[in-house]
Parts: sequence; structure tokens; C-alpha cells
Amino acid sequence: MTQHKIIGIDLAKNIFFLVEINHKGKNLGRKKLQRSKLLNYVANQTPSIIAMEACSGAHYWAR
Repeated sequence: MTQHKIIGIDLAKNIFFLVEINHKGKNLGRKKLQRSKLLNYVANQTPSIIAMEACSGAHYWAR
């Protein structure tokens, strides 16, 4: 069975904060990426589970 890592992304307008953990929950690192670099970074990762959280302002704009 393949052991995927999990990449958590806190979505914002221009800067994204990422945290990576392995399948056992061990922290593998944190990153701060600009919008223009996020897609390239994610595309070059090994198969991973991606979890996203929108900032609190997103709930306001969604109404």
C-alpha cells in the first residue's frame, strides 16, 4: 500500500501557507508560497492528499 503524505493549504488572496505531514502525522515541513508558484509546487509532488482551508474572509465573500 502506498503511503501518501498530506499537504494542508491555507488559502488566501496572494500568499498560501502549506504544511506537509506523513501518513503517521509527523510534520514534514512548512512553506509559504506566492499564488504564481503554488501550482508548480503541487504538480511536482509525489502523489499526495491535498486539504484546503479558506481564510475567514472567504465566508464573507461567499454570501
